[in-house]
Amino acid sequence: MTTVWRRLPAPAREIAVTATEAVTAATRQDAPAYDEAVARLGTAERSGLVLGAVVRLLLEESHPDGLDGDDVRQVLERCVRGALPWRPDVDPHVLLVLLAGALGVYDPGDDDAPPDPAAIARHAPLLVADLLAGAGRPLDAYLSAAFTEIERAERQD
Repeated sequence: MTTVWRRLPAPAREIAVTATEAVTAATRQDAPAYDEAVARLGTAERSGLVLGAVVRLLLEESHPDGLDGDDVRQVLERCVRGALPWRPDVDPHVLLVLLAGALGVYDPGDDDAPPDPAAIARHAPLLVADLLAGAGRPLDAYLSAAFTEIERAERQD
């Protein structure tokens, strides 16, 4: 555990540690380690919120002029192609939901089959690992920024 995570409450610390393990396993294409990490991530309350914030931060950084439909399609296709050889269960719909949710344009009420938290946990680290490959900073920096944003938003509510 990094020093950064020690200041977090236990549930947030668990999300940070487990998300890091899942993204690392995704980067290495280590299916057993990935399965173990995402199983724990799926039981961590609010892990989807945290990973969604990380995805949004990565998208904003990699597309400073904004995203259009072609950009979203390219991210989706690249992630699916990269994951498919070692994760044949990758679901493009779940990845699209993650992208749309991170961009604030997804309404689960409009979705006939919204993904459950376990599906989100199985797919979010794939998307984060894919986006992180082109980023100039480590995952810790994005997780820290995500926790800071979430904390700030909760204080304002």
